[in-house]
Amino acid sequence: MSAGGDAAGGHEQLAEPPRLVATVMCIALVASAIGSLGAPLITSVATDLHVSLASAQWTLTIALLAGALATPVLGRLGAGPRRRAAVLAVLVSVLAGSVLTVLPLGFGFLLLGRALQGIGLGLTSLMMGTARDHLRGQRSLTTIAQVSVASTIGAGIGYPLAGLVDELAGLHAAYGLGVLTAGAALVMAWRYLPAPPARPAVEVDVLGAVVLGLGLLILLLCISQTALFEHHLTWALGLLAISGALFGLWISLERRADAPLIDLELFRHPAVVAVNATMFVAGIGMYLLLSMITRFVQTPLAAGYGFGASTFVAGLVLVPFSLAGFLTGRLQPRLRTVLDAWAILALSALLVAAGCVLFAFARSSLLECLVAMALLGIGVGTFFSSMPDVILAVTPPAETSSA
Repeated sequence: MSAGGDAAGGHEQLAEPPRLVATVMCIALVASAIGSLGAPLITSVATDLHVSLASAQWTLTIALLAGALATPVLGRLGAGPRRRAAVLAVLVSVLAGSVLTVLPLGFGFLLLGRALQGIGLGLTSLMMGTARDHLRGQRSLTTIAQVSVASTIGAGIGYPLAGLVDELAGLHAAYGLGVLTAGAALVMAWRYLPAPPARPAVEVDVLGAVVLGLGLLILLLCISQTALFEHHLTWALGLLAISGALFGLWISLERRADAPLIDLELFRHPAVVAVNATMFVAGIGMYLLLSMITRFVQTPLAAGYGFGASTFVAGLVLVPFSLAGFLTGRLQPRLRTVLDAWAILALSALLVAAGCVLFAFARSSLLECLVAMALLGIGVGTFFSSMPDVILAVTPPAETSSA
């Protein structure tokens, strides 16, 4: 029986655990894979659409920006009765964006499509909230951990697959993977994703969302445009100051709002602060290494370093990252019987650092790069599978998505 009805009540009994687990995992993987789809295709975009490499880079940047802006709003919607509707609406947007990336309408429409795809990056938190509401006991905790890991290993799945299709059938065919996967995720969500338990309607702080969105947008744009600091330092510092002022205004608005976009009291809890700070630092190391290694192995031998690998081979370098992350996430419950969550988080940070150090000092062969990626995958898988335990221990069930 489909769990796609509109009534909120009774859905906890209707939700079938195996199908629900498969659905939330599929949506998390699809969102992550599509969000990272631009990375292996940057060079092809520059060549085929006759734009600079810096402009082509925006096919990845704009998706990440859209995800960063959409996530707080989606997290708030996930705390209320409209979570299922929000998931379906986002997947429709992702599917529409995927179609735009396939059609040969020019670079502008490609960027618009990638922005719509990037909104899907906010679905991970909604999948965690769904798992906590409709699964019980260890199954709930395990699924949430796997969803967390899936949000990172999706890149390791999408990258080599997109590279292979690009080499065999061209740029737009590679982007066509987004249409197929987004369509499959939408069908699964429509058929098997239950509505949340009966809860009071949650208002979305529109003003807070706009102010936070502007602050994030200015900050991330400023960070991504390094040329601003090189040639227009005054402008760059001014934009950073404006971003800081907007964040200050947002905090003031949230403290006075009846229905804040983010529960700042929960956000200030020592456990949540520590996990977010650790995640921020580990995330920087993860994305730096992912970016550096894939670029490094594709660098032509004539440059004096690199291996001159194809896009597909560069994507295969990420397979140890995804495989190690997935296996580590699966082993997390056993690891929890030996170490507490905080010890696991510390260990994961050390593993991420070890992967970075290995690449810094040993990269003369492709094997060394593969080992560095495996270490990174173990560290990331360990961290992302353990992180929800710490946060959920101090989070009310209704606030799971937002937290």
